[in-house]
Amino acid sequence: MKKKTTKKSEGKLSDNVYIEGSGAVVETDIVRTLEDNYMPYAMSVIVSRALPEIDGFKPSHRKLLYTMYKMGLQNGARTKSANIVGQTMRLNPHGDAAIYETMVRLARGNEALLHPYVDSKGNFGKAYSRDMAYAASRYTEAKLENISAELFAEIDKDAVDMAPNYDNTTVEPTLFPVRFPAILVNSNFGLAVSMASNICSFNLAEVCETAIALIKNPEHNALSTLKGPDFPGGGYIVYDEAEMEKIYRTGLGAVKVRAKYSFDKESRCIEVTQIPPTTTVEAVIDKVVELVKDGKLREISDVRDETDLSGLRLAFDLKKGYDPDALMQKLYRLTPLQENFNCNFNVLIAGTPRVMGVYELLSEWTDFRRECVKRRIFFDLSKKREKLHLLLGLKKILLDIDYAIQLIRDTEEEAEVVPNLMIGFGIDEPQAEYVAEIKLRHINREYILKRTEETENLEKEIAEMEDVLGSPKKIDKVIMDELKEVIAKYSQPRRTMFLYDVSEEAEIEEEQPEGYPVNIFFTREGYFKQITPKSLRMSGEQKLKENDEIIYSAEVSSNSELLFFTNRFQCYKSRCADFPETKASVMGDFVSAKLGMDDGELPVFMAATEKFSETLVIFFKNGKCAKIPLSSYETKTKRKKLQNAYSELSPMVGMFVISEDCDFILKSTAGKVIMFNTALVLSKSTRDTQGVQVMRLTKAELASVQRADNVQIDDIERFRIKTVPAAGVVTEDDIDQIKII
Repeated sequence: MKKKTTKKSEGKLSDNVYIEGSGAVVETDIVRTLEDNYMPYAMSVIVSRALPEIDGFKPSHRKLLYTMYKMGLQNGARTKSANIVGQTMRLNPHGDAAIYETMVRLARGNEALLHPYVDSKGNFGKAYSRDMAYAASRYTEAKLENISAELFAEIDKDAVDMAPNYDNTTVEPTLFPVRFPAILVNSNFGLAVSMASNICSFNLAEVCETAIALIKNPEHNALSTLKGPDFPGGGYIVYDEAEMEKIYRTGLGAVKVRAKYSFDKESRCIEVTQIPPTTTVEAVIDKVVELVKDGKLREISDVRDETDLSGLRLAFDLKKGYDPDALMQKLYRLTPLQENFNCNFNVLIAGTPRVMGVYELLSEWTDFRRECVKRRIFFDLSKKREKLHLLLGLKKILLDIDYAIQLIRDTEEEAEVVPNLMIGFGIDEPQAEYVAEIKLRHINREYILKRTEETENLEKEIAEMEDVLGSPKKIDKVIMDELKEVIAKYSQPRRTMFLYDVSEEAEIEEEQPEGYPVNIFFTREGYFKQITPKSLRMSGEQKLKENDEIIYSAEVSSNSELLFFTNRFQCYKSRCADFPETKASVMGDFVSAKLGMDDGELPVFMAATEKFSETLVIFFKNGKCAKIPLSSYETKTKRKKLQNAYSELSPMVGMFVISEDCDFILKSTAGKVIMFNTALVLSKSTRDTQGVQVMRLTKAELASVQRADNVQIDDIERFRIKTVPAAGVVTEDDIDQIKII
């Protein structure tokens, strides 16, 4: 049969079904086809694969654990995982890879569950690692953990229904008669068709105590005993009582989980040892590296994954001057070190998916557990009744044992022994069969007295069981006693702690590190390096590119902002912290490449500032001087590139940063010199201002400019001008005397 999708005349999609060999084509509605073919698959995924049931397990989990139980791995030695996988295929028709992956997640070595069900040996990977692969099943070994005994304690006493496996060669349990609310103790995630389930784990003792409290008082406040989720990987929960109450009532909500860290002052290293359950160490590292490359994390100099056999460990090396707590707040906001666990408590109840809160889940589990206890007691009661019935028949025989022996001796055929006993003593066939099988050695007074005493005990036990079955309160007491036993055997301290009253701002301002002195150097060829004073004292000669020279050097704070003015009339903003601390023997960073300047663009001047309180003074070839407050280059955003940083109407001769007005010596190509004070020029906040004419030039250009305190000249005051512009006067002798200091 072949199908071809067409469009019907009324615009609806339909299927043309070609019936091979008949020559007939039957037109069917595509919606009908999807319902007939896809819906059974969707329902199978929902009901038989992806969603957990009230016992806390999916079918794949149940098949694996039951197989291990039947293999005798509850108390025996470990066996190769490959053996377990192979045996599980009798119940689970999926491939060995899928079965083994299920086993890995249930194993202690994987650390995915708060209370693992599989005791593992070998490499089972780690739940917190994306790349740490588990070993093949032929290399690892496993058995059942002690807590698994609570799953199978009554499975052979008809506590739950058994169903045939996929080929009807054996049977398997439809549910486990778990003696504690495993649905809440271990996390569970399932992705079905059109729906999903995501159940977080809770502390075993707290869950059991809450279940007991709710059995005693259905109005009990679960928040008083069940504080909140408890994740296998630890971490901190940013506590929100309203959100927690919502999760407990509806089964929907989000839990905010943070990583746990410590700080080593000596090595200035932040060590993260616990992360949220929704992320991996690789995801954290990838995000941190990305942020460092984008310049959004300037505080970190190195990040390492130091996870080993002792457990998870992420190391972040902190640059000098930064606060580790402030950095972690930033990392919580920008990286997976803080993530939400989105709860969706979707559980199959009698084959129907239902989203339930903690209260309803515990109520459903209690009802399920009551039924299991009743069925177990009824099973034991039936066995005891059967045994009592046999003993009562034996009692009749023992009243006249000589007659019974004579009756058997006088019976000619073996097949007539049981009927003759039934007729002679008025007992039924099972009783007669039991009597007939008694060994000759047991026909003595001691045996008779013991059987009589056993009959009395059985009658008492049966009466007690019937009393329990008839009393809901006594059934509940059995459940509560079992929960208390589970607490005593398997409870463990809480791993995930709580953070209360945590105020989080939508945007955290970038931290300003504590400053310390550094020496910075900028060369004519555009190289930059910063060196600590201690390193500079121990260094030798500065390494420079051939024919290069240092044009700017100063001791500044490590917090200083750096402004690089280029030959394309642009300004690039950076900080000392963006450049690594180095040594004199290193050439330094090529600024053009470091800051991503355009092709052919080179830095021609550098200014260093902390508060942008200084003034930028620019001299042009046309004799003009621009005086611009450095605050004009300060921006509220993190812009790195400022266009129109200075005027391009005339070539720039010199740039200077001054803290207060000072004197400058200007010399023209005509040989004239003036000295003027920058107080004669008014500041303008416009970055590309043309400036004010300070030297009157006729068929000449400004040749050079120097600060007056950097030159030596006799009687320098005679070049001072009091108004601008001025032409200046100088003789050849005077020119020869000008020397730059």
